Amino acid sequence: MGLALAEAARGPRGANPLVGAVLADRDGTVLAVGHHRGAGTAHAEPDALAAARRAGTDPRGATLCVTLEPCDHTGRTGPCTEAILAAGVTRVIIGAPDPTGDGAGGAARLCAAGVEVITGVLPEQARELNHRWTRARAEDRPFVTAKTASTADGFVAAADGTSRWITGPEARAHAHRLRARVDAVLVGTGTALADDPRLTARDETGASLAHQPLRAVMGRRTLPDTAALTRDGGALRLDTRDPVGALRRLRERGVEHVLLEGGPTLLTAFLAADLVDELWWYRAPLLLGEGAPAIGPLGVGGLGEARRWRTDRTGPGISDAARGVEILGPDVLTRCEPQPRPAP
Repeated sequence: MGLALAEAARGPRGANPLVGAVLADRDGTVLAVGHHRGAGTAHAEPDALAAARRAGTDPRGATLCVTLEPCDHTGRTGPCTEAILAAGVTRVIIGAPDPTGDGAGGAARLCAAGVEVITGVLPEQARELNHRWTRARAEDRPFVTAKTASTADGFVAAADGTSRWITGPEARAHAHRLRARVDAVLVGTGTALADDPRLTARDETGASLAHQPLRAVMGRRTLPDTAALTRDGGALRLDTRDPVGALRRLRERGVEHVLLEGGPTLLTAFLAADLVDELWWYRAPLLLGEGAPAIGPLGVGGLGEARRWRTDRTGPGISDAARGVEILGPDVLTRCEPQPRPAP
């Protein structure tokens, strides 16, 4: 299960939970490993089974160890229970049960089909891995990733309002790849008026990437007809300053993963409401001393009231030594998530 948890950490956070799987024989010899790589891709269990077949290994009679209860429903992919039964796996070891209504039930289905099922192996670690995703699902809202780009001393614009470009081309290209991974990108009307962003996902040459997120603007101010988010079909307008209401509207549109692109007012509102599930902070080696701060007041009166976050040591293509921190040209990206709340 420890190996399965490490494999789960190789996946990206977002619309789906992080899940890892290990296929082993009865003696515990590892035959194959797998993990979920994001929405629309194979789940961890079919990924491990496919890896075994590519290696010429027959999974019949094997044990499958998975960090989260296998799903028993059809979404973008088929039920994992069907893949497990079709492969002839005879024992399944589960870290934590699936807490969602549509995903639960896989263990009972496997038991009914005669598979030996063992549950609750390293359950606390398995639950903690996806504690924010679980909360987002319980609140029936999208998973929220917030992104900001600032100077080393935390400013997103100089005193005169100039902000392009604080970070370099490598960081900006990296942020565009993040856009291509989410269902929607959300900005406030202040950012829309000040920066006139397109919010499209583009490569280093400026060409559009294959997946384009839904573009959304939140706030009460009106955008001019000449704005980039008004032209070309326009962005979804969310005439509200309430983060909960905005997420509800996006969820109604089928959005499961939303990226907050700014600005400081929007980010502060979502942070104050504890609705940011992960934060991507790009920092450039620049010092301004004054200007527009990346985050506004959060109502913290003392150090004991500070919001506690931790570096997120997960993510695809990142070495164990560098997880959560990446060097992008002259800039540094830190990815972090809120610390889990103490159990009641």
